[in-house]
Amino acid sequence: KHFSFLPASMYTEIQRERPDGGNILTHPDYIDGNPDLIKPKKLLNPVKASKSHQELHRELLMNHKRGLGVDSKPELQRVLEHRRRDLLIKQKKEEEEAKKLQSPFEKELLKRHQRLDQLEKEQEKQEDHAPEFIKVKENLRRTSTVTGDEKAA
Repeated sequence: KHFSFLPASMYTEIQRERPDGGNILTHPDYIDGNPDLIKPKKLLNPVKASKSHQELHRELLMNHKRGLGVDSKPELQRVLEHRRRDLLIKQKKEEEEAKKLQSPFEKELLKRHQRLDQLEKEQEKQEDHAPEFIKVKENLRRTSTVTGDEKAA
């Protein structure tokens, strides 16, 4: 029997009070009618007993009856997400391959290049702190040597 038309709480109550005929498990040996023994009760699943789980289950059942799938995203959105995911995976693979393919020589060249860039930045900072008349004087020297060399040629 399907009890999908009942609320989730009533469905769980029916499951707990199910007649013995529907039980697939074998009957335990300790049921002999002795009133001194404590009969064990089946533990409740806290996830299934929670209100949020019951509401979600009810919503899924209603969507199933209406014919709506769980994955109801438009096809275009799914394709775009798939492409984005593939592109990210591809980029990560390329980066990993680039790191693996670097030889010790290339690594050393990269270190030297970084050091040179750092030294150039330090020199630019020092030049920025120099007084303006020194900068103008250096520019004048450069122009005068260039014009003097051009005249000699």
